[in-house]
Amino acid sequence: MTNFSVVKGNIVNMKVDAIVNAANTSLLGGDGVDGAIHRAAGAELLSCCRRIGGCKTGDAVITPGFKLDAKYIIHTVGPVWNNGLTNEAELLRQCYIKSLDLAVEYNCKTVAFPSISTGAYRFPLAKAAEIAINTILEYLEQDTCLEEVSMVCFDFNTKAAYDKVMRALGRLEDEE
Repeated sequence: MTNFSVVKGNIVNMKVDAIVNAANTSLLGGDGVDGAIHRAAGAELLSCCRRIGGCKTGDAVITPGFKLDAKYIIHTVGPVWNNGLTNEAELLRQCYIKSLDLAVEYNCKTVAFPSISTGAYRFPLAKAAEIAINTILEYLEQDTCLEEVSMVCFDFNTKAAYDKVMRALGRLEDEE
């Protein structure tokens, strides 16, 4: 059975087979997680992403990890929150599924995700955490090569939202 955990940390420091980048449609870098990954991976990542030519919302593409400890970077484009009026929940769900599909296709055993769409794209954190965790756990019920999947939360607030969902699912003990 695949281990799934929620941790506080910086995704660029994760020693995993693949890290997931909360990218924009151009794949050419931006703010938040995307910018941090581009800076840490180096200029070769930007060149590689230019050759790919972009990615649609809800989809994912894969590149080498370049200067990161991760062998691969899976770039996925989350939806911009529009009050739930433009299929945002399903698009976010697809980000996780397509990223996990690529991880399996490239025989990754360990994968680290950020909280997709909850920064500049304004997806409500509680709703995004519920979608992310439920989608990942449902996916991990399949027999795959995945051994460990982590949700890497950059700050305490984000981790608290993910922990709340894990606790509600009985996958996290209440702290005493």
